[in-house]
Amino acid sequence: MLPPELPPLPALTRAEAELIDRYLEVVDLLGRINPALHGDTYRGLRAAQALVGKATALRDALALMHQRGETHLHAGTLARALRVLDGERRTARVTLPPESVG
Repeated sequence: MLPPELPPLPALTRAEAELIDRYLEVVDLLGRINPALHGDTYRGLRAAQALVGKATALRDALALMHQRGETHLHAGTLARALRVLDGERRTARVTLPPESVG
């Protein structure tokens, strides 16, 4: 049995797609650095070192959009793209986990 098919990505400009990709890369690294989650310092250190380059790429994606005259972010469309690309799970690793009761 095949896994369920993902919904299609909404239509994005090439610059918007680059923005989404670079944003999710940064989010993934921040999730690995999150001190509220289990992990080791070496993993966090490696993620922090990689974050510099990924943040630069994110900045460049936004600068390119601005230079091209794409000065407005279409939040609804970009949010749909993030959901298709598992953005809810990926961004959840950046937040604090719920407090355990007991």
